[in-house]
Amino acid sequence: MRSTPAVCGLLIFVLVGCSGSSAGQLGNSPESAAATVGTAATVTEVVDGDTVVVEVAGRSERVRLIGIDTPEATGGFLPAECYGDEATAFTSALLPIGTDVSLTRDIEARDRYERLLAYVHRSGDGLFVNLEIAAQGYAEALIIEPNTIHADDFYTAAAHARDQGMGLWSACGSADVVLE
Repeated sequence: MRSTPAVCGLLIFVLVGCSGSSAGQLGNSPESAAATVGTAATVTEVVDGDTVVVEVAGRSERVRLIGIDTPEATGGFLPAECYGDEATAFTSALLPIGTDVSLTRDIEARDRYERLLAYVHRSGDGLFVNLEIAAQGYAEALIIEPNTIHADDFYTAAAHARDQGMGLWSACGSADVVLE
């Protein structure tokens, strides 16, 4: 049977492309847009509150969580910000090393730093990690087009956390407060 685009898309969904190769499936090709819907991965490192490293399809990928921006932690390239270390600790608690996750892409696959952009769900319980970080007051919403599928959810979660004085909102007064 000859593969049609629809059949090819279904095969890509389960990480088997029409070419039979997994190489490049997390890139910017049209086929890869469907490839990362539900892509299984395992957390190998938490870099900071909104960036993790995962093992996926036999290789290591740095993943930037779409829709949120946590304060910068100490020891990074940028100046440390109020609540950055706490945000990193919270993400580490949500995603300890070895946690199985599911990665879902939006429109744009990678940022200018070549990090994979993804929505992250824990495989064990389905927790939407990006949203939980904002809802608990460890991040503000950061929506960068064209990755806007969950924009309203992130804005609502961060606003609720701010209104309730949760996390960084009570400790820092606002996001992006640089530590002296």
